[in-house]
Amino acid sequence: MTTSRTTDAPASPASAAPAAKRTPKAAAKPTPAKAAPPAAPAKDAAKDTKPKKPKLVRDSFTIPKDEYTAIEALKLRTGTLGSAAKKSELLRAGLKLLAGLPDAGLLQALQAVPALKTGRPKAEQAPVPAKKAKSRK
Repeated sequence: MTTSRTTDAPASPASAAPAAKRTPKAAAKPTPAKAAPPAAPAKDAAKDTKPKKPKLVRDSFTIPKDEYTAIEALKLRTGTLGSAAKKSELLRAGLKLLAGLPDAGLLQALQAVPALKTGRPKAEQAPVPAKKAKSRK
């Protein structure tokens, strides 16, 4: 008895894998639809009531040495009071105080602060010895 091979059967197990990939997955069991949990709308409501964090900005500025040491003294003073403060917190508190002043008080506070040249201060340099002139020969 002779057996005939049909082309429908895969020749090797390696060729069976691609054939399985091509089959549609419609025969798979349909998953039952899950009901949305009722806690989801409560989460969204909590997000709306939560205040947004303010966007932070980094900046740099020039400040006289005596005013910088005043910031350090205020930091130490707040530490002894039991509520240590950072430089940025002190500056922000000062801004809030200035913002609460009437116009005349704000102008008076600004006049008490000397104007500074903008830009980076020049680094203090030691005297540089004069360069020797190159001789041409």
